[in-house]
Amino acid sequence: MTMNMGLAGLAGAVLALSLPAPATAAVQAGVLSVQWKSCPDYSDEVIRSLRVTQEQVPAFRTLMKRLECGTVGVPLNHRDPGGRKIDIAVTRLAATDKTHRLGALAILPGGPGQSGYLDPVRTVLNKEAAALNERYDIIGFDPRGVGYSTKVDCPLSPGGPQEPGALTKEAARKMYDAQVAANQKCGRFDRAFLGQLTTDNAAKDLDLVRTALGERELNLLGLSWGSSLGMVYRSLFPVRTGRAFLDSVAPPWTNLMKHTKGSAQAAERNFGRMATWLSHRDDTYGLGATARQVREQVAKLVRDYDKSPKTYTDLPRPIDGSAVADLAKRISTEWARAGKALAELRTATGTTAPPTVKEMLSGGQMMGTPLPGAPEMLNMTMNWAVKCNEDSSRPDFGTAWRAYQQLVKRHPATGRSGGFGGALCQGWPLPVQRPTLKRGSGSLVLAGHLYEFMSVYDWTLQTRRAIGGSVYTIADDVHVSATRVPECAADVVEYFETGRIDTGCKGSGTPN
Repeated sequence: MTMNMGLAGLAGAVLALSLPAPATAAVQAGVLSVQWKSCPDYSDEVIRSLRVTQEQVPAFRTLMKRLECGTVGVPLNHRDPGGRKIDIAVTRLAATDKTHRLGALAILPGGPGQSGYLDPVRTVLNKEAAALNERYDIIGFDPRGVGYSTKVDCPLSPGGPQEPGALTKEAARKMYDAQVAANQKCGRFDRAFLGQLTTDNAAKDLDLVRTALGERELNLLGLSWGSSLGMVYRSLFPVRTGRAFLDSVAPPWTNLMKHTKGSAQAAERNFGRMATWLSHRDDTYGLGATARQVREQVAKLVRDYDKSPKTYTDLPRPIDGSAVADLAKRISTEWARAGKALAELRTATGTTAPPTVKEMLSGGQMMGTPLPGAPEMLNMTMNWAVKCNEDSSRPDFGTAWRAYQQLVKRHPATGRSGGFGGALCQGWPLPVQRPTLKRGSGSLVLAGHLYEFMSVYDWTLQTRRAIGGSVYTIADDVHVSATRVPECAADVVEYFETGRIDTGCKGSGTPN
């Protein structure tokens, strides 16, 4: 799941409303339908901004010609079906082999707050997973509060980043108080809408989409937060759920303090793998000939840069211990570049940032402006509201501060990278609404990544104990990689075609 939003970034929230469009799918004589319409027309520049290479642009446009786009009207409050209506934006890429069609496969996006509108095109553009479209209609959608669906926005004003250097208790208190104020202001802005941004309601919307499409059941491919959505959909609508493959599985509980702690532990463990890899290449990186030496060197870099942050003329803010920890908290596909950047920071003396440091850190310090006409790919208000509506922790300042200090102390290499983020939902004025989870007997595969820290592998095992299913183990640390690695993607395709699957795959390998 996408769980990090800095407190300082929320402190100066300025609120604006994106008014809901009238519901365009009609319920007449008890029949729900999709209001089909033309799909958006994107420029090449916008398409490339969606991480589509120039070589893929023609194929993207070809798939867009096949894509069907529409909306389904659903109740804002499912307990009041005759009340306020909102639109859910839906897309469909029809199966290419209609003779042997197996049904509809809904892609459940991550976040919460990520768009799934273009997921059918993005899935088929990925050659490893393209075969899914042969026998399945691929269904995409923007969950309520996202993209082309009805939404309410609490835009974030530039509140300024945290001051460089180690976080002090005084600074943390200011961040905490600012977060409380931002939460209270946003949560009270449109309580009727924000209070209905939950995983349960997104699942109920999806079932109405199923009805409108005329499908007896939905097969599910859930990614990150989409795994939570898949669990809830299966729990609420077991007889309408076909095959379900959930990748990078979320835990069966909603507690951001617990989530932050577990993720931090897994990140530090994974850094142990990185330290071993770097130690075997000491001639290249010079960070130590043993994993212990690498650990000690990186922890020292964190302390040194927190004590004396360095300012570079070509970076927007100084490099401190959090930036060093961010380099240590990288997945295996980035170890070579991260190791080079860490080595550069050991000996950096100039006024401009070392090349690899600039390459790896400048992107995280700059927020790009969306291109005109580009679809919204992440709605932070929806992300914020779903997490806080469902978070059972909401700690006071003393609890949050002690947890942060323990985190940094216990994880000297990576702990500083997460910021003071475990206390995101303090002051949120709406009641806790836990997602519905029930044990079921239908076909369910839970894909856990053995070394991942965004969705910790143990959470997959906890989820299996809570709701059933079988575990598919991917031996990598890469979030939602199942459909992007040929060996794993072939297993996913076979599962949706036959209902059978192996016990796991190697995933993304470590660099040579």
